Amino acid sequence: MNVINGFFHPSIYFIVVAVVLLAWRGQSNSWRFLLPVPGLLAFITILSMETGTFSQISYLGLTLTLGRVDALAIVFAHVFALQALIGFIYAWHVQDRAQHAAASMYVAGAFGCLFAGDYLTLFIFWELMSVASTFLVWLNRQPESTGAGFRYFLFHTLGGLFLLAGLLLRYSHLGTFAFTAVDPSTAAYYDYLILTGFAVNAAVIPLHAWLPDAYPRATITGAVFMSAFTTKTAVYVLARGFSGFEILAVMGVLMTLYGVFYATIENNIRRILAYHIVSQVGFMVAGIGIGTAMTINGACAHAYAHIVYKGLLFMGAGCVLYAAGTAKLTELGGLISRIPLVFLGYIIGAISISGFPAFSGFVSKTMTIEGAAEAHHYWLALGMEFAAVGTFLSVGLKLSYFAFFAKPESEKPLKPIPGNMYLAMGAASLICFVLGVYPKPLYDLLPYPVEFEPYSTWTVLMTLQLLGFVGLGFYLLRNKLKPEAKINLDFDYFYRLGGALSLVFAKKPVEVVDNWWSEIYNRVGLRVIMLLAWMSTVFDKAAIDGVVDGTAKNVQNGGGGLSNVQTGRLQDYLALALVIGIGVFALVWFRT
Repeated sequence: MNVINGFFHPSIYFIVVAVVLLAWRGQSNSWRFLLPVPGLLAFITILSMETGTFSQISYLGLTLTLGRVDALAIVFAHVFALQALIGFIYAWHVQDRAQHAAASMYVAGAFGCLFAGDYLTLFIFWELMSVASTFLVWLNRQPESTGAGFRYFLFHTLGGLFLLAGLLLRYSHLGTFAFTAVDPSTAAYYDYLILTGFAVNAAVIPLHAWLPDAYPRATITGAVFMSAFTTKTAVYVLARGFSGFEILAVMGVLMTLYGVFYATIENNIRRILAYHIVSQVGFMVAGIGIGTAMTINGACAHAYAHIVYKGLLFMGAGCVLYAAGTAKLTELGGLISRIPLVFLGYIIGAISISGFPAFSGFVSKTMTIEGAAEAHHYWLALGMEFAAVGTFLSVGLKLSYFAFFAKPESEKPLKPIPGNMYLAMGAASLICFVLGVYPKPLYDLLPYPVEFEPYSTWTVLMTLQLLGFVGLGFYLLRNKLKPEAKINLDFDYFYRLGGALSLVFAKKPVEVVDNWWSEIYNRVGLRVIMLLAWMSTVFDKAAIDGVVDGTAKNVQNGGGGLSNVQTGRLQDYLALALVIGIGVFALVWFRT
């Protein structure tokens, strides 16, 4: 990999920093100055990156491509580098080097997936992401985080196995690992295996329960990174390989509605935001499934905007958790006057995700919805519009009201928030606003030419009217929407049911069969074994010992006879030799 041909892999920056952090010795905290470096260098590298195919490696007759660069890869790489820089600024105060090393390897895996030109390379970086992100959950060092991390890892291992099975079967049929687009009309069973593996990381329902389970239990800064990379890497590979698959369009819209519904009834701030990842990724998956140039552009634009504003929302939630020690709405309220800058950053992220005009979500989400309508998928467009309204209800209104208002000024003791956390939130807030009022730089990055004007009179007025009515409805019904101190089971109910049924199966049929077998063994099998042991003893004494002992006696007698012959007198030996010689002569004489 070199810079001369226009490509230097951004993953290298993050891997080097991760290794340095793990190898660092000494008490000095100067290692923290390394944290923003890989994101900054990656961003600069991507700005000057040329399109083409680079860094191909031949190994065991295979060609691995580590550097396929085109418009689709660049738009995701651009925002990945930007968010990595912001994320490490937000995490500047964290003293645990292991957290930073895991985050660096996680980002390296994401970049590796973006530029992979073959399935084998993709799989290697895909698994690197899975392992590194698991540590971002475990390093929270709480019992519930340990369990959630194991469940997260098992689920992603399942997705990785689907991907591995699909790419190996595909290779056996086609003789290539090349990562190319699949035509929906000719897709084979191995393509659907690969699609299933991608769907796990995209949190497509019902394969999504790992996300609201693990993200609220990750470290404060780890959740900011995780909100950006896993699902959006999945969106990228779906756009790369499976655009136009109608099943994705339908499942995407179901994701938008499903995530909004669960977010509305949740109590934990980070769990609410996790469900909104499911919902917002649904917009992207739907756009990819519809498969027109406009909806794919919309999916990519929304992925870019989502990474920034969702990171901002998780940063706001992280500040609340850091300061107050809890993320439960039932234990919060009255914080507006105590941490006003956190509220300001959070509300910018909230109105961005809600699609308010002048903010980033508006210029990306409307492109996907209008693209669906232009492609005559009216029901899909209507479903996404309902989801957009529900997003404002849960994130923009309910969460902000019950966390920052709803009660008199809180007297809960608050831990001071580090300045770097405010700085990162300020940077993300600025990007959300700039992209909203001037979307051209974002549109110029998209893979297809953009012929879309978000600020039409009709679009702006319709959006403001819908959001205004939602706001009025919330004000009138706010007392009915109070959060409850409980955890709502999702599809993990069925996972738990499967585990419970497995225990029942182990305790009932398996245990009964085991008890029967033990009883049969004790009554019959043990006696048979004892009989065989007795017969072996008899055979040993009568046959084996007889042969061995008889042989020993013969050897002993023969040895005694020979010892009598050996007198030590020369005349005895001469006489013996004479007798033997006469005997041999007589034998030869009589035979002839």
